[in-house]
Amino acid sequence: MAKKDKAAKAAKRQRGLEKSLKNQKKSASKSKKLNAKLGEEDEDIDEMLARFAQKQEDFEKVEIENCERPSKRQNATLSPNPVNARELILFGGETLTKDGAAQFFNDLYIYNTYSNTWKQAKSANSPLPRSSHAICAHPSGVLVMHGGEFSSPKQSTFHHYGDTWVLDASTREWTKVDIRNGQSSPQPRSGHRMCAWKNYILLFGGFRDLSDSTSYLGDLWAFDVTEYEWTKIEFPKTLSVPEARSGHSFLATNEGAVLFGGYTKVKASKGQQKGKILQDSWVLHMKADLENIKWERRKKGAYAPSPRIGFQLAPHRPGSGKGVMFGGVYDTEETEENLKSLFYNNLYSYQSETNRWYELRMRNIKQKQEVRSKVSNSKSNEEDLEKNLSQILKNLNIDLDEMIDDAEINPELSAENSTEEKAEFQVRLNPPHPRFNSAVCVQQDIFYIYCGQFEDGDSEYTFDSFYAVDLGKLDGYKVIWEEEHIAANEARDEEEDDEEDDDEDDEDDEGEEPVDEVLVAESEDVEVEEGDSTEAEDEKDLRPWLPHPKPFETISNFYRNHLEVFVQYALNDEPEARGKDLKKFAFEMARDRWWERREHVQGAEEELEDLGGVEDVVNKNRSGRR
Repeated sequence: MAKKDKAAKAAKRQRGLEKSLKNQKKSASKSKKLNAKLGEEDEDIDEMLARFAQKQEDFEKVEIENCERPSKRQNATLSPNPVNARELILFGGETLTKDGAAQFFNDLYIYNTYSNTWKQAKSANSPLPRSSHAICAHPSGVLVMHGGEFSSPKQSTFHHYGDTWVLDASTREWTKVDIRNGQSSPQPRSGHRMCAWKNYILLFGGFRDLSDSTSYLGDLWAFDVTEYEWTKIEFPKTLSVPEARSGHSFLATNEGAVLFGGYTKVKASKGQQKGKILQDSWVLHMKADLENIKWERRKKGAYAPSPRIGFQLAPHRPGSGKGVMFGGVYDTEETEENLKSLFYNNLYSYQSETNRWYELRMRNIKQKQEVRSKVSNSKSNEEDLEKNLSQILKNLNIDLDEMIDDAEINPELSAENSTEEKAEFQVRLNPPHPRFNSAVCVQQDIFYIYCGQFEDGDSEYTFDSFYAVDLGKLDGYKVIWEEEHIAANEARDEEEDDEEDDDEDDEDDEGEEPVDEVLVAESEDVEVEEGDSTEAEDEKDLRPWLPHPKPFETISNFYRNHLEVFVQYALNDEPEARGKDLKKFAFEMARDRWWERREHVQGAEEELEDLGGVEDVVNKNRSGRR
């Protein structure tokens, strides 16, 4: 009986299942007929997802194509590519059209410094057009951008961006940083500055145009390039912090960063605001624990430039605490009806460790005997070098020949291995036309100056020009391109300067520089502390135990001639380093030492040139010397 009941139940379930399937078929058939009548026949879900994925891929796709040089612009950013020592990356900026309307850009250009060629990277997934933004290159291979501004064509209204983007330097792909609930990020701003310290991008200052007034910012933020998160750095009210500002310099050091100068506005009579140029300097002491960071005001740097704005220090090798600046502007008289300004075109370098400024002057090689540096390559010197180094390296499996032959560390970038033709340019001693707001950067010890701005009364000009300066040689300004009328003016000025060159050299030592001296007292009062510009500080050597470069000795020759010493110190600092890593550490130490003593050695070079030139400078090998 039980078996019959089970069989009956099973048969019933089977009939129910068949009926259910039959009903589903009927329902699907009715739905299909109905959709066909309405023209909405169902699609395959996989095809739909594939179509959406293709749209996303097209949106993020990056197309790179050869192009002509970019158009002239101001308030753009020019950055060294952190993964390719031959490339610069240009983004954004603004200019005025012929009818006076403001035009903003969001194009991304890549410049090859060796072949003098440009490429443009195009993608629908790009930041909106802007200028006065901040971009910072990080050694990990990315560039981080934040903020910037956009205006209506007649510049009656402004918009400040508060977004953050990350650019992959290799693929040229942009990624917008999503700010999740509960996270904070810097508010919209322009004129701020950023620098890289370890795994952080530091951001300070900026301003916001609020139509009836301008608000300046003095907050400090840290962006973690590993987590893509912003952290606001808070300070106790008892600690001193820098004044809010924009257009300042923010230079990374091994310990943190150095802040210099900038511009702000203070209250004036009748509720008006008056511009104030800052010339103070601060050191930011960074810690792994962001809660222990502190600011410290430092002395005014010796031989600091006269007060000015519209410039920024471009880092000369990230984290080294060395920077280079060009140009700037100082408003000598500012009223509601009138603005008178002085524009500059001098070149300065800054050394954070010594807190000292140097005005970089080109060497007039035309009127002096050409200096040739020759290296002694005798067989005995090579044998002595190999013998002494073998005692250090024999147990480390390091290819000694490779270390000696490959002194430039980046063989893939050498001219011998390149299929590109190296571009040649006119080089002249005269500096470019005075300007401010140029886009500048340093790549491979070459300082680049792109475009810039100049004002003449009520007229405003944006230069269409591009220059480069070899910071090791200081043999002149390489003219990559410039407007014809500028070239004519510069040629005329250079002829006049050539006629008076010798007299000016003598006057520089005895007389004063009226512009840089007179204006110091016209800006913010900054106390000049004792000892800022003493001769003892000029001659101070921070690491006297390391070798000293000789006059006219190149970085490569300096490295070769003292290879044993730098390998020993590299092994002390990095005992686990082997092969190419050890070679890299040794070369970087030699390169840093060469630049550390550059100003001192340059003085000796000029003295030798004044004696009538040097026919042969022989750099003897010092291997085996105690």
